Amino acid sequence: MRSLSPITWVASVVAIYHLAVLSEMPAFLGFFLPNEIHLAISISCALLIIFTLRRAGVAHDAAAEDVAAGARRVPWYDMLLMVSVVAGAGYVLAFFEKYHDYGMYGELDALGIVVTLCLALPLLEGIRRTTGWALPIIILTFVFGTILQRFLPGLLYGKGYPLERLLYSAYVGESGIFGLPLNVAANIVIVFLIFGAIMQGAGAGKWFIDVALALTGWSRGGPAKAAVLSSALFGSISGSPSSNAATTGVFTIPMMVKIGYRPAFAAAVEAVASTGGQILPPVMGSIAFVMAEWIEVSYAEVALAALVPALLYFLIVFVSVHLQAHKDDVPALARADLPRLGPAMRQGWHFLLPIAVLIWMLIVERYPPGMSAMYSSIVAIGASFLSNNRDNWLTPTRILLSFEDGVRRWVVVAAITGSVGIMIGALELSGVGIKLSSFIVDLSAGNLYLALFLIGGSSLIVGMGLDAIPAYITLATLMAPALVDLGVPLMAAHLFVIYWGLASFYTPPMCIVVYVTIGIAGSKVWDTGWEAVRIGIAAFLIPFAFAINPGLLLQGGIDKIALATGTAAIGAVLVACGVRAFLLRNLNVFESLVIFAAGVLLILPGVKLPLVGLAITAAMVIMQVIQSRVLRRRG
Repeated sequence: MRSLSPITWVASVVAIYHLAVLSEMPAFLGFFLPNEIHLAISISCALLIIFTLRRAGVAHDAAAEDVAAGARRVPWYDMLLMVSVVAGAGYVLAFFEKYHDYGMYGELDALGIVVTLCLALPLLEGIRRTTGWALPIIILTFVFGTILQRFLPGLLYGKGYPLERLLYSAYVGESGIFGLPLNVAANIVIVFLIFGAIMQGAGAGKWFIDVALALTGWSRGGPAKAAVLSSALFGSISGSPSSNAATTGVFTIPMMVKIGYRPAFAAAVEAVASTGGQILPPVMGSIAFVMAEWIEVSYAEVALAALVPALLYFLIVFVSVHLQAHKDDVPALARADLPRLGPAMRQGWHFLLPIAVLIWMLIVERYPPGMSAMYSSIVAIGASFLSNNRDNWLTPTRILLSFEDGVRRWVVVAAITGSVGIMIGALELSGVGIKLSSFIVDLSAGNLYLALFLIGGSSLIVGMGLDAIPAYITLATLMAPALVDLGVPLMAAHLFVIYWGLASFYTPPMCIVVYVTIGIAGSKVWDTGWEAVRIGIAAFLIPFAFAINPGLLLQGGIDKIALATGTAAIGAVLVACGVRAFLLRNLNVFESLVIFAAGVLLILPGVKLPLVGLAITAAMVIMQVIQSRVLRRRG
């Protein structure tokens, strides 16, 4: 077990503060805490931790070592950045009435401009250190594009706004730094990351793998199936595809390679499954909560609508690993080498208690998400003492270490969501988001299928290099309105851009989750990336289906929902068969394309097209049966 370090205590104070605010402790004590002040304190904590632990010259993917060391002195320029953060965010805390007056007057004075820059510039540097150059460049592009708008051509042209107006929008505007994204990060995401860290600290990650192995390990390619199940379940809670791949991948990838899967395939499976956790209810990696706030619906509605598409996504992944096991003649593991389901459940049944409480409070009682996660965390701490393994008991020391793990992940999210507010403010002023939506509608000539293709491709490109939440916020601003203009339901439009944006996590050249898994598997980037695209093809196909078939989002009559989900499930299996080139036996290129097309027809809405898909499938199955008998007779 790790020892407590200064960062553990700092992170624990940050975690306890946010939990206290969420539990309305200040109001209970008779102290009124305006939300803007709470968000200013929150973003200050995040940035101060980042500048304490992340060095300017260290690549963001290697910074964890610098964080762990904690022994190097903070350079003078980082001290300067910290002072700047305190000045910029502290102004809201110390002079809240004057800050509030800015909103009434509609402009900043000279002091207001200075304190805004004091916060905005460190914020951009903070996300550069934690995520790389992509997001700061995108934000600055929109900022300078708004300033220089009158000099730009075509749909980018506009009246333009001076820097002072942009800073006002970023500092005081409802969509600025202290807007919806940071509000979700400070009041919801942090609690779920703490919940995930507490579950991990109690040994839930290892238990998920053991249960998955007990359920699927005995079948052909069992460890790969276990990887899909465990990564999907824990990925939904962990809130980060990369961290989930690193956590579960160290167990699952070596197991897959050991039984005969190629390293590239094993790494791709883990990358796709970990990414898919972001779309799997109940937690959906916190994206569901941002989406619910954005489109102003309840979390339960989002989770219910996302359920069937997520299951179809994992069905394709699961069938893909099964078929590849047959192609590669990967053996099943001996039952003696596998965990037994009964003992595994007896050892870890208590992990189901906090998950059940979370689902009950979110779906049935409809408690606020943050409150639900906080109570579930308390249950998880208490349930840990039901474990027979004392190493999994969440003692005070382990709780503090879990707080540290959760806050370490959260500071990145907080910095990202705060900085994205700058971009959203610029987009609202420039009107580029509305213009882009109109441009896509015009370019597609009102054809929904062409518009879906254009927006899907654009979402894939925009999502590259971004984390899940900023990718969604950017796409919800730029791309989703075009789909709504073409008649796609609001829920479907937002889920559509989420799927395509997340696909960038394993699509070359960026494929940030693939970079994590290849380090474990020892495979090559492009081999693994393209393998991941084939395994995760559902992220490209399923959104087209639910965009034009609301039955897949559990909307409409029972008969329509049953027809849509039933035919789509069969279609998902056939899509996997086409991609892996295997049905009852190996398929040639033409046969693979035919089966793939039949699967797509079954996923599409209506009755006629699925019937055509079924007819094609029946013909292919009959041909394969006949060919197999002929080959046996000849043999």
